[in-house]
Amino acid sequence: MHGARTFRPRRHTGMLALSSFPAFSALPAMTLGILAALPDEVDGLIAAMRHEDARATKRTIGMRDYYSGTLHGQPVVLVLARIGKVAAAATTVTLIREFGVNEIVFSGLAGGVGPEVRVGDIVVADRTVQHDLDARPLFPRHEVPLLARIEFPADPGLTGALRQAAEDFLRQDLATEVPDGVLARFGVRDPRLHVGMIASGDQFIGSPAAVSGLREQLPALQAVEMEGAALAQICYEYGVPYALLRTISDRADDTAHVDFSSFLRDVASHYSGAILRRFLDAKA
Repeated sequence: MHGARTFRPRRHTGMLALSSFPAFSALPAMTLGILAALPDEVDGLIAAMRHEDARATKRTIGMRDYYSGTLHGQPVVLVLARIGKVAAAATTVTLIREFGVNEIVFSGLAGGVGPEVRVGDIVVADRTVQHDLDARPLFPRHEVPLLARIEFPADPGLTGALRQAAEDFLRQDLATEVPDGVLARFGVRDPRLHVGMIASGDQFIGSPAAVSGLREQLPALQAVEMEGAALAQICYEYGVPYALLRTISDRADDTAHVDFSSFLRDVASHYSGAILRRFLDAKA
């Protein structure tokens, strides 16, 4: 998630009737976990699952609602992870241990850091790093203590499929999903797809000095947010493949002044919904 300063959380109400969740062993052989940090990023997916699967269920664990059912023909568990690395890590552990998901995708907003990354662009991670992790002198900067890793590669298969879905969205669906007038309101022109490093940290990056520091430390960095690398570490430790999709809401400095709530509602939520629909359809 990026742009947290303008977000006000709200509760989910009346989405699905609470029922007992299938036992761990009763889940389909391959189940995808889908996470997002903000309600607008997941509400449309929950509504689509309710429409498609009358047997979809909800289970509440650790103050989070996990929705299990079929989405675009695929067995899926949807959840609002909330904001930050701890929230993402805790939610990911629950998806793996309680629901037995075999693959995980996170979709949300990010700030653009790469020199060619602009508002309205899409970044799909090929690897992630925690930019605020610094246990020196015991361990090198950015290295996760006792794992001897700085970067956590995204799964090539999932990433390739997500990249293809994003490319197809930009080429075929963008004009119908988000009208030109809406894009123009946010200064978005000819959005592009980038594949590269995404960094996560428990802080909002919003100054040229902070961006300059990140570029110096991590020259390959394309985007910055607050959850993905924590999810990636958990997936690495459990041996679960992951992929990460981010829509760029700002330039992570003081040059872009975007109404994040409006951008999320009018642009980013349509991006993620349409891309994930293509992604899931391709798995059928």
